[in-house]
Amino acid sequence: MKKADIPLFFAALQAANPHPQTELEYGSDFQLLAAVLLSAQATDVGVNKATRRLFPVAGTAQAMLDLGLEGLEEHIKTIGLYRTKAKNLLATCQILVERYGGEIPRTREALEALPGVGRKTANVVLNVAFGQPTMAVDTHIFRVSNRTGLAPGKTPLAVEQQLLKRVPKDYAVHAHHWLILLGRYVCQARKPRCWECRVSAWCDYQPKTAAPTR
Repeated sequence: MKKADIPLFFAALQAANPHPQTELEYGSDFQLLAAVLLSAQATDVGVNKATRRLFPVAGTAQAMLDLGLEGLEEHIKTIGLYRTKAKNLLATCQILVERYGGEIPRTREALEALPGVGRKTANVVLNVAFGQPTMAVDTHIFRVSNRTGLAPGKTPLAVEQQLLKRVPKDYAVHAHHWLILLGRYVCQARKPRCWECRVSAWCDYQPKTAAPTR
């Protein structure tokens, strides 16, 4: 994608959705962290179904510790890899209570030191909770960045670094949400819906997918 086209690309995404939000449901920074941790290799829809039952009874780090491993597993057993996630989440809660008074740390280093929290999870929390212009590269963003030519790269980290260089500052805070939603609903893996894409004019993907005939 030509550098001059990138602002037009994001301006079109902004016009269609001025204030994009994560589709994970949460009521606090801690709940956001917990939901993102649980969402690895799972859908937001599936995580939301589980956390709607979990957060009313264990909405803080201490309350989740009080719930215990078996209680937590019972609430999240519909989510993939739930046993490992439950152990990591409780270990994270222990650290949050002991070191941070139950609050969420605001640095990448501290977040990535928490069990079950990798770079992508840390990027989501830094962006959504604290408004930092991070790029949490999931499968959708990886695909969209490469397919459109916006930020090609062979690894998620390479794509993230390209995005940080190429996304204009005015769009940086919301960019990863726009790209996730674009990949989830329009620029889909098997058959991109090019005929209804608002940014197809600046996309390198060829040939564009034609609208289905009826």
